Amino acid sequence: MQIGEVADRTGLSLRTIRYYEEVGLVVPSARSQGGFRLYTEPDVDRLQVVKRMKPLGFQLEEMRELLTILDALSALDDDDDRDKHLDRLAQFHTTAEQRCEELRAQLRIAEDFAGSLRAHLPHA
Repeated sequence: MQIGEVADRTGLSLRTIRYYEEVGLVVPSARSQGGFRLYTEPDVDRLQVVKRMKPLGFQLEEMRELLTILDALSALDDDDDRDKHLDRLAQFHTTAEQRCEELRAQLRIAEDFAGSLRAHLPHA
């Protein structure tokens, strides 16, 4: 599929998708004869992973590392490497959970603030 369809499916802008290509997070699987980027379902899945990491504050290097781990886990048969990757994946999971809790705490503060403002408004 072409970049426009990928943008529609992921909710990412064309510019963002191109940027992720520039930094090596997601590379189109092919190019058409006319030079258009062509993406596959696994490419879209990679973009979805990056999109979900962004609001949790993961940096580009961390995104790259996680994508590498996920790729390796889907291809590895060696138990030693698999265990190493699973350990690192568990660390990413713990970090993601911690950051989700931090966001929930921020949301509670924001909701309390919005409620306090609402209390000052005249009732309709």
